[in-house]
Amino acid sequence: MRPGAETPTGVVISALGGGSGKTILAAGIIAALTQKGKTISPFKKGPDYIDAGWLSLAAGRPCRNLDTFLTSVPHALDSFRRHSSGCDASIIEGNRGLYDSIHIDGRGSTADMAKMLGLPVVLCLNCAKVTRTMAAIVMGCLHFDPDVRIAGVTLNRVAGKRHENNIRRNIEAYTGVPVIGAIPKLSNQHFPERHMGLVPTHEHAWAKDSLAAIARAVRKHVDLDAVARVAGFDPGKKDDPLPYRADISPFASPALSGLFPPPTANAGRSRALRKTRIGVAVDSAFQFYYPENIEALREAGAETVWVSPLQDRSLGDIDGLYLGGGFPETHAKRLSDNVSFRDSVKKRAEEGLPIYAECGGLMYLGREIEMSGRFYPMADVLPAVYGFSKKPRGHGYAVFQVERENPYFKVGDRIRGHEFHYSFVLKWEGDADLLAFSMERGVGFYEGKDGVAFKNVLATYVHIHALGTPEWARAFVEKAREFQKGS
Repeated sequence: MRPGAETPTGVVISALGGGSGKTILAAGIIAALTQKGKTISPFKKGPDYIDAGWLSLAAGRPCRNLDTFLTSVPHALDSFRRHSSGCDASIIEGNRGLYDSIHIDGRGSTADMAKMLGLPVVLCLNCAKVTRTMAAIVMGCLHFDPDVRIAGVTLNRVAGKRHENNIRRNIEAYTGVPVIGAIPKLSNQHFPERHMGLVPTHEHAWAKDSLAAIARAVRKHVDLDAVARVAGFDPGKKDDPLPYRADISPFASPALSGLFPPPTANAGRSRALRKTRIGVAVDSAFQFYYPENIEALREAGAETVWVSPLQDRSLGDIDGLYLGGGFPETHAKRLSDNVSFRDSVKKRAEEGLPIYAECGGLMYLGREIEMSGRFYPMADVLPAVYGFSKKPRGHGYAVFQVERENPYFKVGDRIRGHEFHYSFVLKWEGDADLLAFSMERGVGFYEGKDGVAFKNVLATYVHIHALGTPEWARAFVEKAREFQKGS
């Protein structure tokens, strides 16, 4: 949203379903406009980390998630207004299909989000093996909810010029919606996929080259001036794109770019005088964090610093540890081989170090991970062994009730979150008293329970968003402060 603008400038990139190419289109548009000198604020609708990482990388600034299940509508609107302020435009990537929702009235859908933000929609259409029928589909989307402004469509995976012209003529003749781009099928070399969609940017050594390639494809096949008109801003006249400027660091999560102060900010101060310090595990094994979660810890009075279970030899001088999600299974050998770090985590956990772990972090705190018949030792804080299946074991929004005492949530709290994991508990050797949550929606950790609590450790498969669960950061920092004072 430009300074002084009364209406938002931006566009929602949506599709008919998952796998249509909207992440690549959104990232390409953001990267191409950024190369033209525009400041684009990226957003991802829904509880997603991987897509948000690519959008962050494309824009050179953190991508924010907008989700009215995890947070309230006022919180989502406030986040959008704050983080779009001062930008030329906002690009919001939807999730799943335009009208997909867990509610019969469409609440929480991408269409609902577009109406809430007052923004137009550009549909990304997967045109593989279809021609004239696509016009009927677009017509159906137009009439399903006339309050949704479908202002343009892009054709994806077109087979050639004849294929493109057939679909273009039919859509424009029967619906009146302009076709503002037609992208041929792109090579998987640049955007490989895995079980959760696109490969995370941390694991993609050619991320910078990939975004440069998709930006070139968008400049060639998408009318950026038309995108700008739809979004309501001046595209500018720069013909020669600026060099792609994304800083690809193996130790910096793109989604969290700019959120961390230097780890040595309080070097030289005594433990009693420095700020409470919470280590955040950030490397190619652990990378799934909402920027708001990190900001909430800082707003509650903590300093956040990087730690890497892959690279560091020990936890260092910290008062709390946040182990987020990721793909520890793809780094199982390296995580297992870093014995000194694993031992450091186990020792500090037994000493009462406050630790909060989600999904991948939960797995790391277990005894072992089993992969293809081989067992890899982990931190051995929690008495669990994990295996993996070919299909998701937990996928979607989750709700749990807090039933037992734990370090960070009050008994009786009802918490919303989401889960997406292929791992499962292969062996659980703990007592039922260690499980603090009862799942109302979702799979959870074991037999309908979740929230493994041990001393000041709380680990769960469920990801939470700090805007929807503000008590979490305050409780975490308070526990870390108590630990700091007692050490």
